[in-house]
Amino acid sequence: MWTGACVSTIGTWMQSTAQAWLVYDLSKNSFYLGLDTFLAQVPIILFSLVGGVIADRMNRRNLLLGSQYVQMTTAFILTALIYFKAVQVWHILLLSFVVGCAQAFGGPAYQALLPTLVGKDDIPNAIAMNSIQFNLARAIGPTIGGIALTFGAAWCFGFNGVSFIAVIISLYMIQVKYIPAKSSEPILQSMGKGIGFIRSKPGMDSLIILAFCMTLLGVPLLTFLPVFAKDVLHGDAKDFTKLLSSSGVGSICGALTVAYMGKMKRQGRLALLVLVAMGSVMVLFSMSKVLWLSCILIFFSGAAMMVSLSSVSSLVQAVASDEMRGRVMSVFNVAFRGGMPVGSLILGKLIPIYSAPVIMGWTGALLATLGLYFLLVHRKVAQL
Repeated sequence: MWTGACVSTIGTWMQSTAQAWLVYDLSKNSFYLGLDTFLAQVPIILFSLVGGVIADRMNRRNLLLGSQYVQMTTAFILTALIYFKAVQVWHILLLSFVVGCAQAFGGPAYQALLPTLVGKDDIPNAIAMNSIQFNLARAIGPTIGGIALTFGAAWCFGFNGVSFIAVIISLYMIQVKYIPAKSSEPILQSMGKGIGFIRSKPGMDSLIILAFCMTLLGVPLLTFLPVFAKDVLHGDAKDFTKLLSSSGVGSICGALTVAYMGKMKRQGRLALLVLVAMGSVMVLFSMSKVLWLSCILIFFSGAAMMVSLSSVSSLVQAVASDEMRGRVMSVFNVAFRGGMPVGSLILGKLIPIYSAPVIMGWTGALLATLGLYFLLVHRKVAQL
């Protein structure tokens, strides 16, 4: 499962690298970068709760397979459009929305399936290992994507389509230990039980809010890296790839740190302390005018982001039971993924007005303030 997901994620990051550059190159407007991210993520806000209910009612592997097939098809469609020189910005935006719809159902299924493959004590390590494969791919994918991009964007999209075969094969190979019982309970009632479960657990609602705010303010830094590479650092696609790869390597180091620590006490406090550090590093990144310094700063930003998010995710997974896991993780997924499109769309509108360094500096300051608030004032997370 780890190997299949890693190969597929490498392909996804190859496509993301080419897609971000292609959207900005076709439109010459940072707003479309934010809009593309928004359309890819907004279906998760709309449909993830339903996806979580379905993940608690059917074989999660089958639901995840359907999601992979849809995403593979969209990658091949984009490959054909680019190869025949027919691609337009609206094609990319539409297909991003379709991929987001597939992920809205596949995401809760994947997050609910993963912990059932290991024992409860190993859940933090499993989540960290999953983060490692994601960020290992985030370091490798843009590098390979940057090379492939010199031959044409179609190569990036085509490889992504092929890479889905690896995760599809791995899904057919794994032994699923837990298959949810079928239910005739109304979907809205099932969703209500999931939300009720979250509200009944101390600190769980705070973790959900924290996940939303972290992605709202932290993830857009990656969305607008093409703007920093091109307009602030006056670089090209290779410099953009270096920044993205530096962030990916930092995230791998952060995930390795979490995996090494395993299940530890006061995980919530650690997540908040690292969040404050991440916000501070983002402020410094927004002030940098030199590529090598920007690479170092985004390395530490990526490491801090991964430690914080992995810790928060581990805390949520540890509390959720198998029969409620799909619904709990769908709510977490809405918060985690929902912050990205909202943040990207808002910042995409503000950056042309105030500039990328100014806006990113303010978001970093807000992120650090958020960590201090949960650390010193609203202390439910800090006590977990």
